[in-house]
Amino acid sequence: MIAPRGLRRATRIAGFGAVTAAMLPGFLAHEALSGRGEREAVRERWVGAWCSTLLAIFGVAVVARGARPDRERGHLVVANHRSTADILVLLRAFGGLMVSRADLAHWPLVGVAARSVGTLFVDRSDKASGAAAVRAIRTQLARGSTVIVFPEGTTFPGDEVRRFHAGAFAAALHSGADVVPVGLAYETGSGAQFVNESFPAHLKRMAGADPSRVAVCVGAPIPVTRGGRAASLRDAAQAEVQRLVHDARRVVDAPSS
Repeated sequence: MIAPRGLRRATRIAGFGAVTAAMLPGFLAHEALSGRGEREAVRERWVGAWCSTLLAIFGVAVVARGARPDRERGHLVVANHRSTADILVLLRAFGGLMVSRADLAHWPLVGVAARSVGTLFVDRSDKASGAAAVRAIRTQLARGSTVIVFPEGTTFPGDEVRRFHAGAFAAALHSGADVVPVGLAYETGSGAQFVNESFPAHLKRMAGADPSRVAVCVGAPIPVTRGGRAASLRDAAQAEVQRLVHDARRVVDAPSS
């Protein structure tokens, strides 16, 4: 007999596959039938629905603090990275395009979905790939799009925000887009957060975990001055994300009333 946790894991993984396989053709068909000016709105509606459904399947409840920035100009959203679920949380909150690790593009089903919605891929071990990603981010920001980045470069445990990579901030400087800092914290003991494990092990454990909460604290946009230094902007953003992570920790671990 399958243990309750094993049954939960199997059900969630099956649900993830079924939802993604069902929604992807519908999105592609809707996008193909839409006019050029409507496609971004179509993509965001479908991606938002996909993210909301998967967060519900995996039992992750979002507690949000702070206002989403206006969509009249480009924004670079930067956050700490603590779980695979971060991608769903931020895409649902902000829309836009996600910057992701390059190997994700080749994963079964997930890679097809990620490519279909315009994900920007980067191999941080390859300088040419990194430079191409910075150019792509700059182009999208200059068009007025929102781009979501995890500047730490990978997933880490705990609340300490590791040193940010500067590339995305150089793109923001050249495009004139504001930088929106975000702090994420999963409640203490959450099975959704990363704890020094391989990516497959993380996904497997998250799929079998009890329901949990994540706090998302959004800071005020950091205005970008053309001619500024990417390193200075990076350091300011990192400090603000760290402050927001501490805020998120207090929110998510606060005793229930």
